[in-house]
Amino acid sequence: MSNKRRDFLKTGGALAGGMLMAPAIAKADSSKTFNLKMTSAYPAGSPFYSVGPGSATDFCQRVETMSGGRLKIKFYAAGELIPALAGFDAVREGTVDMNWGNAYFWAGKSFAAQFFTNVPFGMDPLATNAWLYDGDGQKLWDEVYKPFGVKAFAAGNTGMQMTGWFRKPIESVEDFKGLRMRIPGLAGKVYEQLGVSVKLLPGGEIFPALQRGVIDAAEFVGPYLDRKLGLMNAAKYYYTPGWHEPNNVTELLIGQKVWDSLPKDLQAVVENAAAACNQISFAWCNANNAEALKDLVDNHGVKVRTLKPEIIKKLREVTFDTLDTLTAKNPEAKKVYENYFAFKKRADSWLDISEQVVLTQNL
Repeated sequence: MSNKRRDFLKTGGALAGGMLMAPAIAKADSSKTFNLKMTSAYPAGSPFYSVGPGSATDFCQRVETMSGGRLKIKFYAAGELIPALAGFDAVREGTVDMNWGNAYFWAGKSFAAQFFTNVPFGMDPLATNAWLYDGDGQKLWDEVYKPFGVKAFAAGNTGMQMTGWFRKPIESVEDFKGLRMRIPGLAGKVYEQLGVSVKLLPGGEIFPALQRGVIDAAEFVGPYLDRKLGLMNAAKYYYTPGWHEPNNVTELLIGQKVWDSLPKDLQAVVENAAAACNQISFAWCNANNAEALKDLVDNHGVKVRTLKPEIIKKLREVTFDTLDTLTAKNPEAKKVYENYFAFKKRADSWLDISEQVVLTQNL
């Protein structure tokens, strides 16, 4: 055999071996399975949050189906594995892999976190999604969470929420003084400036606290979910508008190391399943709130009222005074604050002549 023939067989054999081995390696990678644990800030059986279209369990099922069973997520409702509001620390410490909740629950970790749920007088769902998906929102979210070793995605939206439930009517700003109210996030700090004693309670604890008089008022979400908690049996005055939460983003939180361990295709599955749930849950809320509100008024004696303009004006003043004060000494929060409201201004320039024109003229 000639030297050239021997050289050809050596190199050809190596190439052939490489070609044969490559599919085998790819097959091994694609056959690897991942089993993750996800906790939640919400009780078992909670519509929107735990069960139903766009919920945590829906997300888990979508991920498993889309991944062909390669990525399975075991869901634990609030209290089943960890306390309701312990999700951030549990993911950061690696106790669990993922958590389903809301970023403003972690405002004590980072003031900037609440912008990724929403802030008073902030953006509606359309503008919020535009900021997250096509503005700087997701990039800033990543920056804020990077020091904690966690990553997050938007995975749901309730739309605008109601002001909340009150045992007595609110006729003036003075009526807030001495009120004990369950409300999370920056809105709580705004209410505190008006004399409200703010309580941060998980969803499952709101009704008993309101019923027993531990609190005098509470906000949760909107008609369907509030009715599910039975809040109409503890208070009868139901106020709008949702000045405090023009929308509310559900957060899928995942440990950065866990995220980095997933192959790119499974990362894409998680990201796209979260985006799907973000839209599907929003549609579900809109589809169910109208019927629930009618039932609350017709069958439960609920009195739906609108906060007076002078009250809204005062709440707005206090909101931006509070934001300016708190972000002035926090460069990270100030950066997110300025970016958020700059984007809102641009988005509103379009929405004010499109969506809002239709809504206000009732065409």
